[in-house]
Amino acid sequence: MKTALSIAGSDSCGGAGIQADLKTMTLNGVYAMSAITALTAQNTTGVTSIQESTPEFLAQQIDAVFEDIRPDAVKIGMVASAELIEVIANRLSYYKAENIVVDPVMVATSGSKLMKSDAVSVLMRELLPMATLITPNIPEAEVLSGVKVSTKEDMGNVAKHIGDTFGCAVLLKGGHSINNANDLLYANGNYKWFYGKRIDNPNTHGTGCTLSSAIAANLAKGYDIEISVQRAKDYISGALADMLDLGQGSGPMNHAFDLKSQFSK
Repeated sequence: MKTALSIAGSDSCGGAGIQADLKTMTLNGVYAMSAITALTAQNTTGVTSIQESTPEFLAQQIDAVFEDIRPDAVKIGMVASAELIEVIANRLSYYKAENIVVDPVMVATSGSKLMKSDAVSVLMRELLPMATLITPNIPEAEVLSGVKVSTKEDMGNVAKHIGDTFGCAVLLKGGHSINNANDLLYANGNYKWFYGKRIDNPNTHGTGCTLSSAIAANLAKGYDIEISVQRAKDYISGALADMLDLGQGSGPMNHAFDLKSQFSK
């Protein structure tokens, strides 16, 4: 069995972060592991509190995983501080980690800020150049590029700018009102659009975490970036279309929509 590691924050209501990553990786056929960057007190309406891991403890978690069950892919999600980003970059470089997918989580679906301002520059300097693929949404891409994105053409220009700057592939997600649910992949100097139908489901808590984790799982299994993205988009579409409705805010998807097992009955 292939393996994948999620380095991200914990979501106490289970719809995003580490919890979404572990569910997604498992349902996408790999053995899922975790290194937790922060504990959060949150639900579908917002984030109440964040308690960060210490840099030393985060390093110990990553070391424990790599020294025993080396991951075939690594997904990086919420990392709030510059110090933790530096630790992640250091340990992944030391272990020569492969198939690194970075979801540059800056703001939660509920609108809560999840990354400190000084952490963004360290993310760009230390971590993004190590990535195989980064998966920003439009607001995140605007921060990373310093360019406003308003049109389909802007998406292409910004994806290329980010990809060329950091030497990685970029999946620019178009779900923030531009191009409906269409995402643009820029990789190896080439563009590929992934077209999707917007699903009328207000419960989108954890969609970014889920998509990036599904991509990482497929990269771990040996699929190339294009196929990994397509499989991940198909998976998230199924999870959204299941129309799970929990919580008073933007609720979670049903990550287990395709689970067929005697133990699920």
